[in-house]
Order: sequence, then structure tokens, then C-alpha cells
Amino acid sequence: MPEMFKNIKAVRVDKEAHEIDEKISRDEEIKIIVNKTVIGNFSMSPTYLKEFSVGYLLGEGLISSAEDITDINIDNRIVEITTDLADFDLRRELVMSSDCFGGMRGKMDLTKKVESDLKVTKEEILAASKKLRESSKIWSETGGTHIAALINEDNIIAIEDVSRHVAIDKVVGAAKLQEIDLSNSFMFSSGRMPGDMIIKIARVGIPIIASKSAPTTSGHIVGEEANITIVGFVRGGRFNIYTHPSRILV
Repeated sequence: MPEMFKNIKAVRVDKEAHEIDEKISRDEEIKIIVNKTVIGNFSMSPTYLKEFSVGYLLGEGLISSAEDITDINIDNRIVEITTDLADFDLRRELVMSSDCFGGMRGKMDLTKKVESDLKVTKEEILAASKKLRESSKIWSETGGTHIAALINEDNIIAIEDVSRHVAIDKVVGAAKLQEIDLSNSFMFSSGRMPGDMIIKIARVGIPIIASKSAPTTSGHIVGEEANITIVGFVRGGRFNIYTHPSRILV
């Protein structure tokens, strides 16, 4: 697996200026091609490219399940994917048009409400926050990554990336490849929660997202409409519940 950081020389300035050894997060541009059509170029940490590809396509509504992908070939910074979905081109046009013309409203119109009976306790939320801090190995070295984690009963998938959106895509992809029930899982993120992030987890059926940060107004709107429970400012033994609080047992 590629290194997620690079060792460099830097100058630290405090009472005096002096040279130090420092680590910085590595980011690279990754190109995703589906059925010989370029879907996009993404700046991310150069790890978990298969998981990212699956999670991204699911989160954008371009595929419905990991089984829709018939082949993935990764060559350096290029990921080539083949799908036999008959309506893939139509899906791609719908996603592009929702971005260009409908914006957040257009994406929400293509997103179903999440139906799930999952409930988690205050203690589970706080325990997940502690686990997230412990798993942030690259952040502790560089201060330059986000982390996302999916918690399903006693199982946790945690992945770091320079992008908070990509970290979520990678975790979703990893969970789908492991055939984990997302409707019975909750997501934890280290970053703020805007609308496009909440749409990602709504499309794959995750009912709860928590973060040490807060939602934006677009995130709050999507959470309300898509039936997602948003928990923010998880720190110091407390948190805020912004939408659909009945899923959190306090």
C-alpha cells in the first residue's frame, strides 16, 4: 500500500528558527473511468482506490450495488471500471444534470428517505468517538487528514484520507465489499457535515451520522428530508442531536 505521508525538511519558528524533520500528508490525483468514460479526477490519499470507486459510485447513485460492477482495474493513478448496467448512461446524465441545474435540490429529488429501526445509545456514540481518535494515526503524524468510520455492532471500519468526503466513500465501499448491512450501521466523521455528504450516506441507507464537528444548513435540510439522524459536536462526553433524535437513546 502506498505511503500516506512524506518526510520533508521544514523550518520551525518559536523563540528561534531551526530546521526540523516533518511529515506531510500525501495527496494525488486519481482518475475514475467507467465504461471508457471519464467520471472525474479526484484529489485524495493514494490508498483504498477500489473501495473509493465502489463507495463513490454508490454515493452518487451511479450504481445500486457493488454487484453492478463487473470489473475493476487499477493502474497507477487510473481506475478503470466496467459495469453492465443497462441504464448507466442515463444515471450518469441524471447525476450530471442534478449538479448543473438542480444543485442540492436536484440531488435530493433523486434520493430516497432512509428507513431503519437502528437505535444507538449515548455510550455507543461516545465510544465511537474515542475509537476514531485512536484510529487517526496519520492525522497524529501530520495533522493533514480526515477520518471516517462505519460502526456495525462490534465491528468498525475506519479509513483516513486528506478529503472528508473521500474518507466516507472509502468506508462505504469497504463495507459494501464486505457485505455489511448499512441500514444497521452508523457513520462517524471527523469533519463538518454539508448536504452533499448527507446525501451520500442517505443513498446507501445509513440512518445515523455523527461528527466532532457540526452540520451546515444544507446538511440539516437533507437530514430532515432524508430521515437521517445527525449528531454533532461529539466531544467531552456530550453532543448535539440536530435531526430525528428518536434514534439516539439517552
